[in-house]
Amino acid sequence: MLLPLIIMDIVTWLIVGLVAGVLASLVVGSGGSILIDIVIGIVGAFIGGWVFSAAGWHTPFAGLPGTIFVAFIGSVILLLVLHLLRGRSRL
Repeated sequence: MLLPLIIMDIVTWLIVGLVAGVLASLVVGSGGSILIDIVIGIVGAFIGGWVFSAAGWHTPFAGLPGTIFVAFIGSVILLLVLHLLRGRSRL
């Protein structure tokens, strides 16, 4: 009985990561593969969760849309930091 729940959690993480990563890539202007967008979205979810928690903010949406929103904000932050670091390394 526990295995289907674990599989659904993994699928949810992948969907959230993909949507947030693709949206952030479109906003920041960096395109990647689906796998890279998923990783960016999942890492962004952790960053967004930390930022929202540290700032005392709450997501304006409930459920999955709220999770995607927080992951999207974190993904944008991640991509902007990566762009800044890449830009500095080229100088």
